[in-house]
Amino acid sequence: MRHAIVTGASSGIGAAIVDRLLREGWRVTGISRRDPGRAEAGYDHLPLDIEDHAAVRAALAELAPDALVHAAGLMRGGPLGQLDHEAGRTLWRLHVEAAAVIADALAPRLPEGGRIVLIGSRGSQGVAGRSQYGATKAALVAMARAWALELAPRGITVNVVSPAATDTPMLRDPARAAMPPSLPPIGRLVTPEEVAALTAFLLGPEAGAITGQQVFVCGGASL
Repeated sequence: MRHAIVTGASSGIGAAIVDRLLREGWRVTGISRRDPGRAEAGYDHLPLDIEDHAAVRAALAELAPDALVHAAGLMRGGPLGQLDHEAGRTLWRLHVEAAAVIADALAPRLPEGGRIVLIGSRGSQGVAGRSQYGATKAALVAMARAWALELAPRGITVNVVSPAATDTPMLRDPARAAMPPSLPPIGRLVTPEEVAALTAFLLGPEAGAITGQQVFVCGGASL
């Protein structure tokens, strides 16, 4: 049975990815600070703050998964001249440093044909008022491309799935009330299940020739 580790597993896109992988027969270890209380066979939970790098390394020391999905995320922003620099540091630690720490710990143990998928954002292309957030998501693309080159000889792929505004609890977070989402050209929000479907494909055997790519699920927002 294939085994995936999924961060941000308690809600939103991360929870949808866990749902999809369990339906497809994966064993899933979910990581989040809050235990989602899942009771499905094949699911285990690690209650971790992924900004605590020492705790993450210790928890992952005995795990040897087939795939890693880094879906944990947070939205904060503001226009130039009003940037919250502590929020920017939090975004960097959560999106970029945590991805690097987890992938660094697991990559040596990934098998031939292993998979890494990082959940990015359409904001990586630049969105007014969200420069700090977009910068961290753009950094994921650079890391993924470098890791894809490093891991290609072992048949391991690394890709970024970048959604536009997605209908998740994060979108309704009161802390981002001043940053209402813009509907994509398709006239509706992206669903978590749509992001999960693409992620599951990239984790599968038919995606073995796709690596180092940023793939948008954006309803036309990146056009």
